[in-house]
Amino acid sequence: METVTYPVERFSDEERARLAPHFTNLDRPVFALVNLPETVKGALFARYSRYAGTLRRLFLDEFADSLPDVPVVDLSEGERASKLYETIFLGYGDDSVAQLGGAHIACEWTSNLLTKILQRPRLAAYLEQSTRYIAYNDPLEGFGYRYHRDPRFGPAYETAMDELFAAYSALLTGVSSWVDERFPAAEGESPAAHRRAVRAKALDLVRGVLPAASLSHVGIYATGQTYEQLVLHLLAHPLAESRAYGEMLLEELQAIMPSFVSRVPRPDRGGRWIEFLRERNEAAATVAARLGLDEAREDVTAPSVRLLRAHGSEEELLAALLFEASAAGEEEALAAVAQLSPEERTALVRELLATRENRRHRPGRGFETLFYRFEIVSDYGAFRDLQRHRLLTCQWQRLSPDLGADVPHEVEDSGLGSEYARALDTSRAEYERLRGLDLADEAPYALCLAYRIRYVLELDAREALHLIDLRSGREGHPSYRAVALQMREAIAAVHPSVAAAMTFVDESTEPRLERLLSEMRNEARAGR
Repeated sequence: METVTYPVERFSDEERARLAPHFTNLDRPVFALVNLPETVKGALFARYSRYAGTLRRLFLDEFADSLPDVPVVDLSEGERASKLYETIFLGYGDDSVAQLGGAHIACEWTSNLLTKILQRPRLAAYLEQSTRYIAYNDPLEGFGYRYHRDPRFGPAYETAMDELFAAYSALLTGVSSWVDERFPAAEGESPAAHRRAVRAKALDLVRGVLPAASLSHVGIYATGQTYEQLVLHLLAHPLAESRAYGEMLLEELQAIMPSFVSRVPRPDRGGRWIEFLRERNEAAATVAARLGLDEAREDVTAPSVRLLRAHGSEEELLAALLFEASAAGEEEALAAVAQLSPEERTALVRELLATRENRRHRPGRGFETLFYRFEIVSDYGAFRDLQRHRLLTCQWQRLSPDLGADVPHEVEDSGLGSEYARALDTSRAEYERLRGLDLADEAPYALCLAYRIRYVLELDAREALHLIDLRSGREGHPSYRAVALQMREAIAAVHPSVAAAMTFVDESTEPRLERLLSEMRNEARAGR
């Protein structure tokens, strides 16, 4: 059994009595939500990202008193259902049966490295506690600052991490004061909304100092099939933290939906599967080293977005958009649109999009006929936000300091750039020390979120429109806004009609309180 250190949450006897019917265990960081209406489970996870505490504490603080009476349900599957799954799922190998049941599970006190592993499966829903809304400046009682610990790392690791969190706390105070002076409240502007927007901008500016070891919470809703795959990948992963959470997650699933994960503990099924995943990863590492690809060759010291490949043409896009409304074959549609001028094709794409009143109005599935493969170098913080998009392929390399890191220019303007840079140096030195201890997989824990990572995003035009419209929004973090805008520029060079369809892109770059409008809208809706 892998072990992992995490903060212990204390509950009074009364609190434990209120929690017990709704959470499968109260003493570990991985647990399922049960005997709750689906809307309550969804609302709990929705609130999770902006709540500084744990899910069970959130339930007590904001939900328990207003919860309707819900009968306690027997969580056992029943003998007949269990035998049915045994026959169909295990006997016939019909994996689709495992898509028909799901569960809400929380994984708390996970490092920022582990959150990316937990969120890797496509067919699931995730909610992660956000470094853009939650401050990490206060130590936890009896634990200290919120970061992953491992006795193998030695006392020097904790000293370095404490320095990073102390730097984060000092920077948050100083940058908050600078932002408040730099962006004073306008006449008639809500003071409360302005204070929240100032806080949000300060959190955005200093989050790059937090190390990847910073602890977060992740809420997951997924099918049995997705959980089986997730557990297998966790158990096969080289990080001890990943394996420990894989074991805890498997135990929770065995308690609430055992048939869905019954193959995992079997040596001839799950055991061999885990061996295969490890062998596959080791083979890739071996071949990369043999070909000399295990060390960075080019000098990349700045963020970048490169369109590696684009598949499909605008003629094919138009033919696909017309296909479902047509009685002719696609080849005939291609021949018809090929007669149009570029200007006519652009106008026709705009016509077929209809009137998009907001970014949630998606284009038709014809946009899925075009594909783009991007290679991106961005800070790890921006990668974390872009990686969470489901309908795309994301592959990433190990986080290292080789691609560099930047001090945000507004932190420089505040006069605190040297403190920020000093934190980056502390982070890099600890990374190198861990590497020297033959802990290459664990060394990234020490790296600040400002350090860059190289990754690939491959997505169709429909998902590109969604991602770029969303991530370029004025309320977004500047790091991923820059990536989204560069992606749009690259698409415009090959498919101008697709780029023109991205009508909710915000290209403005002036300094501002990014989330002020959002805070004001939220305040108006709440009637404050």
